[in-house]
Amino acid sequence: MPVKVLSKFDEFQTIINSGEPVVIDFWATWCGPCRMISPILEQLSDNPDVSKVQFYKVDVDEADEIAKDQQIKAMPTFRLYKDGKIVKELVGANPGALQGLVSEGALLV
Repeated sequence: MPVKVLSKFDEFQTIINSGEPVVIDFWATWCGPCRMISPILEQLSDNPDVSKVQFYKVDVDEADEIAKDQQIKAMPTFRLYKDGKIVKELVGANPGALQGLVSEGALLV
């Protein structure tokens, strides 16, 4: 499943409260580590074992209302949501930890 861009606050609320596991990458265009790990997130999202997990990216500069509401202080920040709640958070570009977060999301289906 491709990683979709999320920029509207009401859409963000709908998605995280959908009942499905959702992984969101909070990133910025000026963030080198964000650009480094982005292809890894794309690869993970294409894995058929996690096909029930939804994947989104939020540019914290373009979607500052979402970033402020979620109190995002560092990029990249990856969050796994289920039923509107944060299940797990990863701050930083750690491919192994990101794979673990995505795998945990697949178990929430």
